[in-house]
Amino acid sequence: MADGSLTDTAPTASGWRAWPVALRIAVLYLSARAVTTGFLLVAAASAPVGSRFGPQATIGDLVAGWDATWYWFTAVNGYPTDLPRTDAGEVAENSWAFLPLYPYLAAALGGLTGSWPAAALIISLVAGYLACLVLHRLLRAHLDGPASMWAVLIFASGPLAALFQVAYAEALFLLWLLLALLCVELRRWPWLYLLIPVMGFTRPGVLAFSLFLALYGVWRWMRRRDDTLPTREIVHIVVAGLWAVAVGFAWPVIAALATGVPDAYLATELAWRRNWVSDPAAHFLPFEGFLEGAMFWAGEWGWPGWFGVLMLALLVAGFAAALLFEPHVRRLGTPLRLWAFSYVLYLLAVFFPQSSTFRLLLPLTPLWGAVAAPRAVWWRVVVLAGCLAAQAWWIWNMYSQASTYWQVP
Repeated sequence: MADGSLTDTAPTASGWRAWPVALRIAVLYLSARAVTTGFLLVAAASAPVGSRFGPQATIGDLVAGWDATWYWFTAVNGYPTDLPRTDAGEVAENSWAFLPLYPYLAAALGGLTGSWPAAALIISLVAGYLACLVLHRLLRAHLDGPASMWAVLIFASGPLAALFQVAYAEALFLLWLLLALLCVELRRWPWLYLLIPVMGFTRPGVLAFSLFLALYGVWRWMRRRDDTLPTREIVHIVVAGLWAVAVGFAWPVIAALATGVPDAYLATELAWRRNWVSDPAAHFLPFEGFLEGAMFWAGEWGWPGWFGVLMLALLVAGFAAALLFEPHVRRLGTPLRLWAFSYVLYLLAVFFPQSSTFRLLLPLTPLWGAVAAPRAVWWRVVVLAGCLAAQAWWIWNMYSQASTYWQVP
């Protein structure tokens, strides 16, 4: 998968580059999917007694497992008007945590295929390929052809590449997101009014996009003497940002109206947090989840709580420093760096860090361009090998072993 044909200097590079971009990406993407299929087959065959899927697991079980089951359940049963409750009277886990576009789109396609999981798998596979095309187009404005193609290959083979082959909404959300970022880069503002709602009703994260648009608008305003900022663009940036805010809060409002419980959505999300901490906050508070999580994991590893908070602060500071100063990251341009900052700040504000954290980092995909930017072939090959090893480890733990609290994708 990662031979010299992806570089400028290899003897066959001109022949490879003569192929249409879409065809080259299809070859790389299908090759990556074949490798992932092998990992999933090994995971299914080796699942032990006591694991999530058991010794008789099939690859179909893995495709429809974990949160995919919730999407399937939602497609069949819809959303409850009476929130389920625990014995203690707290809101229990339920379908309101899962946004509707992906499960219902799979249900519509499932009417043709005769199988919801098969339809959901097709959507994830196709969305993943299209996301690769858009990623290449997005990065090509900042990197040369080989670096952009290597970034696509690394992305398609990355630690979370199994998400292109399971019934999760991540691949579809990422497609909408990359298209929206490309529209911002190309200043095709009207398309955002369509992409923002489909993004917002696929997976949580559109509020991060509203923050991104706000920061992007400030950045454009500060450099308006060097890069003209017409009134028309100002209007589009502001209106699209407000539209993203409205879409971001629409689902909690819909849940409240449907159930008669004002905090139905937030209470549902907090229900999952009780799997990790015995006494979570009764109400959502921004940034509390990550601070609570930092202390939780410090305790799990035998460290004092303050040390976990310190490690979190150092990680955040290191990420911010990379966005500001790392030369390969800077090559990606200010808009993509603003997106990365906005999304990480959003995660810090709303999420409780646990085993799904790795999956939630998928929207940072454009940063693979910085990883692939160094021209040394050995570096790119080592990164690719590391991604494949991490992917195998992730699939092995989340879909084969899957028997303890940190083995949840």
